[in-house]
Amino acid sequence: MLDNVAVIFDDMDEMLRKLKKVQYEERMEYFRNTHGHYIDEMISSVEAAEDKNAAADEAAGIFSKAAYDKFAKNGKIKSYKQVDLNFFMVYYVFPAILLTGKEDATTVCDALKNAWNGTFKDTNISYTDYDTLYKSFRTKIFGIF
Repeated sequence: MLDNVAVIFDDMDEMLRKLKKVQYEERMEYFRNTHGHYIDEMISSVEAAEDKNAAADEAAGIFSKAAYDKFAKNGKIKSYKQVDLNFFMVYYVFPAILLTGKEDATTVCDALKNAWNGTFKDTNISYTDYDTLYKSFRTKIFGIF
């Protein structure tokens, strides 16, 4: 399950660079078209399971570990990279999961949030949906980039 899921982060630096409202919309569409099958796989595994929470926890653990392993050097991730990873999760991964509109999307997001926060040191991210993020843009995301 979720073979090579860490490729989701291959374009991370470019997708976070100079993030403005129009670019966010375009980049989210690109992200969903390119990597949406991983999200579908996570949600499908939860939908098919008797114990949805356990299935979500398993998928979230695999996802978080794959991301950690991709970026860790000597068992640590540089702080600036961890910040980028957290932003990427909040701006792309969680909203893309919620955009599926699937009944179990929130279950997957909750499990992924918990696994992510447990995997990455000093991390306590949460998530929101695409529309809330999109509306928060003026020209630039939260006016800071």
